[in-house]
Amino acid sequence: MSDPFKGRGAHINPANRFLKQSIAVQHIEGIDEPVYVRNQTSFFKETPKNIISRNNSPDIPFEFSINPYQGCEHGCAYCYARNSHEYWGYSPGIDFETKIIVKPEAPELLKKLFLSGKWKPAQITLSGNTDCYQPVEKKLKITRGILQVLCDFRNPVSIITKNVLILRDLDILSELAANRLVKVFFSITTLHDDLRQKLEPRTAAVHKKLEVIGRLSASGVPCGVMIGPVIPGLNDEEIPAIIAAAAEKGAANAGLNILRLNGAIKDIFRDWLERNFPDRYNKIWNQVAAMHGGNVNDSAWGRRISGEGKIADAIKFVYKTARKKYMSNGHWPETDFTRFRNKGNLTLF
Repeated sequence: MSDPFKGRGAHINPANRFLKQSIAVQHIEGIDEPVYVRNQTSFFKETPKNIISRNNSPDIPFEFSINPYQGCEHGCAYCYARNSHEYWGYSPGIDFETKIIVKPEAPELLKKLFLSGKWKPAQITLSGNTDCYQPVEKKLKITRGILQVLCDFRNPVSIITKNVLILRDLDILSELAANRLVKVFFSITTLHDDLRQKLEPRTAAVHKKLEVIGRLSASGVPCGVMIGPVIPGLNDEEIPAIIAAAAEKGAANAGLNILRLNGAIKDIFRDWLERNFPDRYNKIWNQVAAMHGGNVNDSAWGRRISGEGKIADAIKFVYKTARKKYMSNGHWPETDFTRFRNKGNLTLF
């Protein structure tokens, strides 16, 4: 029987912790008949009253974010956002990759907020949870609609993505950049496509990601590289090479976060690791635990993203050294918060 989860990051569908009942396949190999598993993606419309989420964690470098999608077809095995899918009644495993919630009214809700007079200009991040440029965005264009509203009202925005689809919106991004209202972080976890295909199966090839950084930078859009999560024993040794490659394409900044495996992600990543790297399983698992006080699942503020201990310290030292070496001359402009127009582009004077 062929792999029913081919092309997906997760190969299991853990029970939702909030539900008393669940459906499970006890024998994946089948007993009398083959077990058929649906591997197609379904989309569900959500109509929220508010579109902006507010963050109060000191570990997260932004306060406000918009997530036009919940769930993500990119299928990154390590994704911290998987746990949030349980709040929608789904599993953080295969459901996270195949049951996508979309918010088509997001641009209008944002416009309504800006026109209400209650909003004070502040940077909004796209997306704080799942990728705003995941595959379905090509069709629905919700992210593009949000960017247009942000541009019309001159409100600052930062973007985190790993999808080359962002180049479709270069016209809006260039206008935002001309007013010092946008910054883009492109996520690169590895420079090796064989590892990328296993770790984040539906993302762009590495060379295409680097090309995007080059195109954005050449167009005047401030672009940085996000290295994360760093997984000791798997991609930690690539940190200097990733920063160097991104800097060569024009990236002027870099970010980093350490792998942590909270909630059901612990079981999903363990299964992924055993399937793909059984020879390195014990080493990687123990090193991840060593960065979080002996547990792979760490929720302590101030430590959960950066880690602690000798392994985490070594990773941060390598990162800081490489960043200083390759990006010390990079220009990272200050965001301008004075350009906000509470009437959008409706007024001429």
